[in-house]
Amino acid sequence: MLQESVKRHGTDAGPRDGVPTAERERLKTLEREVEELRQANEIPRLACAFFALAELDGLKKA
Repeated sequence: MLQESVKRHGTDAGPRDGVPTAERERLKTLEREVEELRQANEIPRLACAFFALAELDGLKKA
């Protein structure tokens, strides 16, 4: 635990290679937002496909 804290401090302070903690948290937040947006976009996409198929089915029966 202490060793991890020392490594994290070295990364955040700059002399150690790696992604700083603040940047890592920012990336996690952005990845979460991207996933939420993808899920939100899925609903209209599926609705469009559903209505397009329904319209084609209606044209076939007419």
